[in-house]
Amino acid sequence: MQKKSLTEDAQEVFRAIALIELGARMQVLESELTLSRDRMIRLYREVKGVSPPKGMLPFSADWYMTWLANIHASLFYNTYLFLKNEARCTHLDALTKGYRLYLEHCRHSETEPVLDLTRAWTLVRFFDADMLQLTRCCRCTGKFVAHKHDLQHNVVCGACQPPSRAGKTKKAAAAKREALREAAPVPQIVEIAPAEEQVVEEAALAA
Repeated sequence: MQKKSLTEDAQEVFRAIALIELGARMQVLESELTLSRDRMIRLYREVKGVSPPKGMLPFSADWYMTWLANIHASLFYNTYLFLKNEARCTHLDALTKGYRLYLEHCRHSETEPVLDLTRAWTLVRFFDADMLQLTRCCRCTGKFVAHKHDLQHNVVCGACQPPSRAGKTKKAAAAKREALREAAPVPQIVEIAPAEEQVVEEAALAA
């Protein structure tokens, strides 16, 4: 086996740190990098301050078909494809840069991110395995995530045709109540001067 140079090894370490900072799981690191598992675990502990979590990765493509998850998945994957095909980024660079752009878009639109990096990475894997496809919406002409071999014509995306209960979750209702409470005017307390207070008391006694 050819030995890696110090420069290549350093680049692998920087890539691992970038993925860990974005929330990558150990399975993602092991699939994308050539570092040993022990080194990646040590890096994870240094960056996050805790041991890497255990457990299985998401394995169902159906998760991306729900209304909100589909909008976020479509946004990320179209960004990923642009970086890979138009900007000529490598797969790993397109993944990390695309996910950073996705998080930045969520911050600017004051929307909570739905995809974590592991979900975004799994989405790309599902496309590579021909389990998903991009379907063009007949209204906005944007492309959204859909199951492979689903209908391609006269299909409407979730952003153009949201379900009737969209945005009416308990979390959304609680956020709306909090916003109304913050916008409610605060009652002002008027201080009465001693002379005015005496006049008020005399008027009350005379009554």
